[in-house]
Amino acid sequence: MDVADQVLQFLRDNKNCVSGEEIAGQLGISRNSVWKAVNKLRQEEYGIEATTNRGYRLVSESNVLSPENIRRYLDKSLSYVAVNVREEVTSTNTVLKQLAEQGGREGMVVIAQRQSQGKGRLGRSFYSPRQSGLYMSVLLRPEFPPEDSLAITTAAAAAVAAAVDQVTGQKSQIKWVNDVYLAGRKICGILTEASLDFENGRLDYAVLGIGINIQEPAGGFPSEICQVAGALFSSAPPPGARVQLAAEVLNRFFRYYHALPERTYMEEYRARSLLTGREITFQQGKRTWSGVVLGIDSEARLIVRLPDGQKQAFSTGEVSIVKEPLLSQLQSQSSDSN
Repeated sequence: MDVADQVLQFLRDNKNCVSGEEIAGQLGISRNSVWKAVNKLRQEEYGIEATTNRGYRLVSESNVLSPENIRRYLDKSLSYVAVNVREEVTSTNTVLKQLAEQGGREGMVVIAQRQSQGKGRLGRSFYSPRQSGLYMSVLLRPEFPPEDSLAITTAAAAAVAAAVDQVTGQKSQIKWVNDVYLAGRKICGILTEASLDFENGRLDYAVLGIGINIQEPAGGFPSEICQVAGALFSSAPPPGARVQLAAEVLNRFFRYYHALPERTYMEEYRARSLLTGREITFQQGKRTWSGVVLGIDSEARLIVRLPDGQKQAFSTGEVSIVKEPLLSQLQSQSSDSN
């Protein structure tokens, strides 16, 4: 138990104001350590009241990112969902994959205050500093074929985007296939990892990882992502924002997941497309295409009009938005053909 945990437990056990001197004496630490611990707990949204000449008092834990607080906002139908909040992990996906291999059941959720090796797509890392984001993974045991696993990611993107709107009051968008953007900046990445059961050809399990930037970290984002990365809030988020966001994402995702074959999330997903009407370059392996995005079909494939006028559907790949010349060229060709 670290110093902050010791101070927290002491305040829980003492309902009245307790001086920093008394806390320090009882715990065998310095008063400065008490002060640092209180500041740390406040950053974690513990409501700690400080009164001159009287000391500290714990007045509220309702905004703390904890299983109990998250469950207060979960749909009643999600009673089987088991939420575990940890101080630090390598990656929430890594932890849940280990639990899945040990027989963990569907609905297990791991949330971390910090990830030391957060995962992104294509082997990239996901920057996960403490107190800046919501880092969460969900264990699933799907009954549908492996080829439908992409639907997990797209359903999650739609769920996250809607949850972000609910918490921020702003309108978020989805950059195909799995990035959520707010005000032109990426605020969320989603990574689904799955294990195939070779005996029956079906998925043994899938682990859905979601990383959302709640606020810009102290000192800003690293140079390699600072031109792209953004956050839900420019300063400290409203009290309880992380708790409400975690619950809202889970509520919306599981509604979509339990009706996944019907693709009920696709209307929401398409309506939020950041790429529709935009010029892009598209890379798949060593091949690269250019074109204009016409939209997203019911299978979540990106529909692109190529420079020769042909349409092509892509289900996987890397997309970059480009500038005006190609769009002007395609519009000109379209006008000539009419």
